[in-house]
Amino acid sequence: MSWTTRGLDITRELGMVVPRAVTGINESTGWAGASPRGMRQFGEVFLDELVLSGFTLLGGNLTKRVRPLSACAAAAEELSALGIDGAHADPKPLRATAIQRRRLPGAGLTYERMTFEHDPALPKTLAADGLGGPARAVVHLCRHRDGPRPWLVWVHGAGQGGVEDLVLSRIGRIHHRLGFNVAMPVQPGHGCRRREWPAYPDLDPLRNVAGMMRAVSEVRAVVRWAQPQATTVVVAGISMGTPVAALVSHLERRVDAVALYTPILGLNAMIARHLGRWGSSRDGYRELLESSVVSRLTSVIDPLAVDPAPPPQRRLIVGAWHDRMAMREPTIALQERWNGQLYWYDGSHVGQVFSRRPQRVSERFLREVAG
Repeated sequence: MSWTTRGLDITRELGMVVPRAVTGINESTGWAGASPRGMRQFGEVFLDELVLSGFTLLGGNLTKRVRPLSACAAAAEELSALGIDGAHADPKPLRATAIQRRRLPGAGLTYERMTFEHDPALPKTLAADGLGGPARAVVHLCRHRDGPRPWLVWVHGAGQGGVEDLVLSRIGRIHHRLGFNVAMPVQPGHGCRRREWPAYPDLDPLRNVAGMMRAVSEVRAVVRWAQPQATTVVVAGISMGTPVAALVSHLERRVDAVALYTPILGLNAMIARHLGRWGSSRDGYRELLESSVVSRLTSVIDPLAVDPAPPPQRRLIVGAWHDRMAMREPTIALQERWNGQLYWYDGSHVGQVFSRRPQRVSERFLREVAG
């Protein structure tokens, strides 16, 4: 792709942010434009569209990177036959290779960066494709020196995973005010792991499945490591972290509570939904992601197929009514399946990160769980 073509794509994409935000908010319900609340909602939808444009532009030229459907067939057959419980191997015990104590300037928060080597023991077809094997895993910890304490294991979303998440997620309040120890695993391809193998998320559906399975295995290892030190273990995820948290809440039967914020149902499906932003030039890739083969491939990372260990009163789902990234459908579908506590935030996918209202709902939920 020439720089001229790339420049035209960037100009076109950024020029569509405002029209898409206007269309999106008008298609929604419960929007009163001529009010301070309505202006705030529009601003949040604009943020969603701006972030989506950024992801679209970073996606580059898909046509050179599309995996043929036939190359996914063997993995789809194996994974669909194994099912969720058979595809996800029990993680080996976490053994830290390093723990570094650090301080977050200006936040009044001390944290630790713990690293460990982890092999998710992926199914044979994924391993044969070079997607398995050990990698350096990282988790950020905020721990009290006494114990045992309640633990929150927080799984971040796409493009996150840096120490700034400790501030954006208001972990300091949960740690200091609620008395929780907090573990924030860094998903593959994010934060301090951004330049390390494996890349994730990817434009390759097979790599996306392997990447999420690896993330699930790493988080499970963290949960098992924390449990002997815990009075209660809560697993939570936001956006791309929600399927991971959902799967962990199913596979780890001793998890006490689970919370999902602006959930998605599948990374490949979400990418497919937004490929229309590029027009018909991405139709072939969208057909691949929406195919029955990829559906069988992703069946082992489907949050709608899990049975969370915590009872319904210990399941929290926070959806964003004007979500333009994940949309409302995943929240509705999960609530119908999970029958947990449901809270609708009246803003957008990105906007809920900065709102204090979901935070108050979360803190109330955590207090109830911690007893």
